Amino acid sequence: METHNMKLKTKYFNCMKNGTKKIELRLNDEKRQKIKIGDEIIFEEMAEKPKEIRTKVVDLYHEDSFEELINKFEISLFADKYTTKSQLLATLNEIYPEDKQKEYGVVGIRIELVK
Repeated sequence: METHNMKLKTKYFNCMKNGTKKIELRLNDEKRQKIKIGDEIIFEEMAEKPKEIRTKVVDLYHEDSFEELINKFEISLFADKYTTKSQLLATLNEIYPEDKQKEYGVVGIRIELVK
């Protein structure tokens, strides 16, 4: 088992911390390709005084684009109940350009909180 570290914007960090966000979406680049089921991920809030939460990887979902991945699940697994699919896609496409998505593909990392 390995431990990985990732940063999250406060909005998504809070959704994960309160248990509503169950799937983290990332580019399936070299760093994410090392993640395996059973690994731990420590998420750090991107804030002035960052907090951390520890999670365990329980499943991995691979697709060619975020749109394909998001369409397979309820939007509530990725963000809060106020976030729309189009808002989430716009945010993801801003962070990860489409050419990078085509190059690496994307991964949905299903997590559960470690108490």
